Amino acid sequence: MIAPILMLGAGRMGGAMLEGWRAARAFQPSDLMIRDPSPGPAALAAAEAGAMLNPPDAELARARTVVLAVKPQLWREAAAETASWLAEDAVIVSIAAGVKAAEISREFGGRPVARIMPTTAAAIGRGTASVYADDPAALSRAHALFEPLGTVVDLADEAHMHAATAVSGSAPAYLYAFIEALEGAGAAAGLSPEDARALARSTIIGAAALLAATDEDPAELRRQVTSPGGTTEAALNVLFQGKGGLPDLLREAVTAAVRRSKELGA
Repeated sequence: MIAPILMLGAGRMGGAMLEGWRAARAFQPSDLMIRDPSPGPAALAAAEAGAMLNPPDAELARARTVVLAVKPQLWREAAAETASWLAEDAVIVSIAAGVKAAEISREFGGRPVARIMPTTAAAIGRGTASVYADDPAALSRAHALFEPLGTVVDLADEAHMHAATAVSGSAPAYLYAFIEALEGAGAAAGLSPEDARALARSTIIGAAALLAATDEDPAELRRQVTSPGGTTEAALNVLFQGKGGLPDLLREAVTAAVRRSKELGA
């Protein structure tokens, strides 16, 4: 049994999960308990619908699943405050970047742990969740939580969580930064800021939807819209030129994110 579900932290990512579950009607509000000293709109909406917000310690024993959704720097504090109150058969599902499952399990009294690296598109049912668990029950619990929120990818090795964080968990910010820069470039080329905004956003959203609809390789889709000697080729020559081009830049960005993920778990 997955419920009741105890959310430790309901910030941006925890809030996105709450919104996604509510939209998908994955769980009854009464199945949710939320602990957050500064609850945001998603937590408050869940509470208004019937979730228990900041329950007393004694209530925590009812939780079958505990979602550790606090900031990585605060996870030990959250464990210390709650572990002794939890049922022995509670399962921990952690979205704390960089923190190893064995370390989390130890602080939560040896309970089984699944590690997840989700994305905030979970709020609209289009999230991506990278999952690692060496305990079958924990893996099953993670799937039950995140399948209603989008795509779930199981990782064979916990060490791959650092790369998954860099390639998936952090990647929405890369895309938003790209769109931000494209809007600025459009305005610099003479478009009004409003037109640059509308064109850049609509085009990127449409291209992503086409990728999803056709399941084509991105390289093939790129070739299909790149005429020899045309405008697209001229732009791509700049993006891909030599050392420091887009492929090298993204490798450096992912490497930096992997390094930071390891530091957070140290």
